[in-house]
Amino acid sequence: MRSKARYERWQEVTEWPMAIVSLVFLGVYGYVVIGNLRPSDTDWPQQVMNGIWVLFAAHYVVSLFLAHERLRWFLTHLHELAIVALPFLRPLRLLRLITLISVLQKSAGAALRGKVTVYVAFTSALLVLVAALAILDAEQNVPGATITDFGDALWWAVVTITTVGYGDLYPVTGLGRFIAVGLMIAGIALIGSVTATLASWFVDKVKEAAQETGPDTRTTPAPGATASGGPGHP
Repeated sequence: MRSKARYERWQEVTEWPMAIVSLVFLGVYGYVVIGNLRPSDTDWPQQVMNGIWVLFAAHYVVSLFLAHERLRWFLTHLHELAIVALPFLRPLRLLRLITLISVLQKSAGAALRGKVTVYVAFTSALLVLVAALAILDAEQNVPGATITDFGDALWWAVVTITTVGYGDLYPVTGLGRFIAVGLMIAGIALIGSVTATLASWFVDKVKEAAQETGPDTRTTPAPGATASGGPGHP
């Protein structure tokens, strides 16, 4: 129980700092990708991203050490392992932004529907941005690529997450297709969440309308009856 309490305290203390670090990484990563910068152009973005990767690795090791059931924690945090073990796949580091999603979800209203709305809205926007950066990073310098600037990447991310898929822009690399599959699966899950939330809202509205317009079930005394229910007298 003591180790569990220490783990929960560690997560509580590091939740916001790690979310802020993840946002910093997103900004630096976006600067590098949109500017199509090479390591020879400037050194500081790579140094910042490497430093953030060290923080991710340290947070992962400490969290695994403090976890009460380490095997279960390991299996449920494979995305964090991917961030640490595969630093050359830079888009995977953006998965650390899941921390920020959980933080915002906790700060939402007490109503479950309000939490779902905040979660879906923020997750959709974050996924579109992350996928656009990741696909541009994977595709922009490849011969025959159709996604070569951020505008095209953003358009591709929007039509992919909504499962529209016009086919005018498409990935040609293996990593790009991997990103596309992940985004399509996430889009289907988000659409399911939106559908379930709307269905719940409509059911509640129908119940409220039925209660407001329903017949009055209160009974009134029969004519000629007294308050005690006995026969009335002239």
